[in-house]
Amino acid sequence: MKLAWEGCLNSRDVGGLLSADGRIRFGALLRSDSHNRLTAEGIAAVRAAGIGRILDLRWARETAREPSPFADDPVYRNAPLIAELAEQGTTMPDAYRTMLDDNRRQITGVFVQLSDAPPGPLAVHCSAGRDRTGVLVALALSVAGVPASAIAEDYALTEGCSGDTILRTLAHLENRHGGAIDYLTKGGATRTQLSQVRDRLLS
Repeated sequence: MKLAWEGCLNSRDVGGLLSADGRIRFGALLRSDSHNRLTAEGIAAVRAAGIGRILDLRWARETAREPSPFADDPVYRNAPLIAELAEQGTTMPDAYRTMLDDNRRQITGVFVQLSDAPPGPLAVHCSAGRDRTGVLVALALSVAGVPASAIAEDYALTEGCSGDTILRTLAHLENRHGGAIDYLTKGGATRTQLSQVRDRLLS
């Protein structure tokens, strides 16, 4: 469901997706491109949503160049998803596979910040709301039991994205790392933290 966050192009609520154990709750996980593009009305809409935690997945140099309007809010955290040297210039599946393979502990460290957030929607974004955001959301939805086909359909709603990219990424995650749960537990997440994310997302 598209969000009325004026200034953001790829803002939406991933609620409604079917899981093996229910359905993703509306208002649980919100994804978008960078909040620095929000208009005054868009900023007001984000504040009105009662968000519990904003995870800005961009690097520090990106946030310095284009600061978030919520940088001083207690709900905001700058949590770079991947190391700066891992920057990719493509959205092809190989880039996402490399992202996962080379940054497991860093990605897991960001993921667990979804588990202990205060009440309210979880909002995640990077710059375009496509690559880093797409990978983190795919992991969260996988942990919540959403099938790969549905994750791919949601990803394809992002401007310029193909569902095949996430399908191949999730296949790689399964074949090389044993799936999202094994990937994250080997990266340092506890089963309790994964259950907290799962329970938070499911209605």
